[in-house]
Amino acid sequence: MRILVTGGVRSGKSTHAEDLIGGAPATYVATGTPPDREQDPDWAARIDAHRARRPDSWGTLETQDLAGVLAEARDPLLVDCLGTWLTAVIDAADAWEGDSDAVHDLVLARTDEVVDALGRCEQDVVLVTNEVGLGIVPEHRSGRLFRDLLGLVNQRVAAACDEVHLVVAGRVLRL
Repeated sequence: MRILVTGGVRSGKSTHAEDLIGGAPATYVATGTPPDREQDPDWAARIDAHRARRPDSWGTLETQDLAGVLAEARDPLLVDCLGTWLTAVIDAADAWEGDSDAVHDLVLARTDEVVDALGRCEQDVVLVTNEVGLGIVPEHRSGRLFRDLLGLVNQRVAAACDEVHLVVAGRVLRL
């Protein structure tokens, strides 16, 4: 089973994704870069809260090589989240100010690798993402770029999943 869980900030999507995996052995795939505790203590506290909720039977893997993890999976996976993965992809290429077409090509190529690996993965996979295109148009180019690219990433990953769950205010709508 492949499930994409999407929703807004603090909607309950990560908790819902964790409930879908349950207490059985699994691997939590953290796709963001580890926080600098001195620079951003609030983000570090959020990461700590996520870690504290996970069962002891879960392993944790911090990586941006999502396609590689999917290809090598030996246990069910919970990937949290595609938004931080996208940020890491753009950061690694130092592409925030790059040509829009080139950034789109880079992200879509990496997304196609993930979708291909997801299609071949024999384990259950729950992926968490953000729904960022429901509000205002971001003032800055980087915000618009992120919003547009994450929308494309979400569409491609959703097409490779068996189910998509939208979480709003802690409530789940299966699409």
